[in-house]
Amino acid sequence: MDWVAANMASYTAETASVVQYMADNGGAAVADAISAVATADGVAALTPAFRVWEAYALTIPGLGTLHFNSTFVIGTVLMLIIFAIQHRGIASTAKSQKYMAMIVLAPLLLVGLVPLLTGSIEGMNVTNIVPPTAAYSGIDGSWNLGGWTLFLGAMYIAAWSTYGFETAVCYTAELKNPKKDTFKAIFYSGILCCIFYFLIPFSFQGVIGPVGMLDAGIVDGTGVAAAMGGMVSSSKIITQILVILIIMALFLAIMTAMAGSSRTLYQGARDGWLPRFLSKTNEHGAPTNAMWTDLGFNMFLLALASDAGGYFYVLAISNVGYLTFNFLNLNAGWIHRIDSGHIERPWKAPTALIGINTVLAFVNALFLGAGAKVWGYENALWSGIVFAALIIPVFWFRHYYQDGGKFPAAAFEDLGLDDGDLGERKAGNLPYIALAAGAVVVLWANWFFVLPT
Repeated sequence: MDWVAANMASYTAETASVVQYMADNGGAAVADAISAVATADGVAALTPAFRVWEAYALTIPGLGTLHFNSTFVIGTVLMLIIFAIQHRGIASTAKSQKYMAMIVLAPLLLVGLVPLLTGSIEGMNVTNIVPPTAAYSGIDGSWNLGGWTLFLGAMYIAAWSTYGFETAVCYTAELKNPKKDTFKAIFYSGILCCIFYFLIPFSFQGVIGPVGMLDAGIVDGTGVAAAMGGMVSSSKIITQILVILIIMALFLAIMTAMAGSSRTLYQGARDGWLPRFLSKTNEHGAPTNAMWTDLGFNMFLLALASDAGGYFYVLAISNVGYLTFNFLNLNAGWIHRIDSGHIERPWKAPTALIGINTVLAFVNALFLGAGAKVWGYENALWSGIVFAALIIPVFWFRHYYQDGGKFPAAAFEDLGLDDGDLGERKAGNLPYIALAAGAVVVLWANWFFVLPT
């Protein structure tokens, strides 16, 4: 960048911002710190004022600050565009996602393959890997208790980043042939994710290395697209194309998340867990009330996460709810297999797979207990549990106030039961034992694993 080259001489090891960067990124060399600070200042100097514009900030005691700024505006516009696409039903949404996926994934595949084919991978960047001495440190640590805690914290966020493809099963009721299409959707989504989630991070770290991974632009995400462009070509045009594609990939991820979460709300209302108004659909079969609710809640979270500190706060706490939900889902498999294994389903998972999933549920509980504290908020687990517990009064309102203590007919229909008859509870006390065991794993992991000092 021309601005950086012209102003680099004004930065020294004594410059306040450089000293602060080195303090925040233990182990960073002076030259690397100067380069990172100068680049960040260059971006700030050449960026339109809208980037730092903020209309209003509202502090909520005990929660955080809602920022109504440029990030919030851009995010809201994107979500409204997605809402308009999804309002026309799952067919329209799937068609849009298909074309975006083809445009985005092919170039991203090249980002993963080109360094392998050109020999750009540095072996030392991907071998003999050990945890750092502290979060965001460039100094190698060891596989001691603190190192394992950082590793589990990484897995905690990796779970949030990668498990999302499971939303493929949220559309079962809207598929033309659920018996065949449900398996295809989840299986091929999983295969695709396995390839991309391994190939791109491997090549990315293999090229830029641990020091590059700690660059300010990589940590906050603003320099990722440029780094990927450099992995493929030195052309600025290629880099700009990658920036556009990363934005499209983000748009695709938001669309997938909104579609899946709104249909989860819809199904929860249909089964009698969430308020009735969420079960309404429009003429295209899209759950519009659930979509509006999802949009409103996402706008609230967007305002809370519209600065770097708030972003990691929302991420750390929301993942508590997500992994808790994941734990319940994975255990629900064997419970339903015992209680209602005779019922015809669109796709019936092999018993061995259900057993493996149950083990993985407790692995996720380990990630949850040990990893929630790693991301700068030592009480993230407890805050997340409080937020997750808010579902209890919501369920009470639906089940006891709206439904008079009875589940709706649709819930019994899905379970193959007569209306009002919950049937024999063949699993007995096993579900409660599983819940207690999960709680023990989470609490033990939170107590046992500690951050390095």
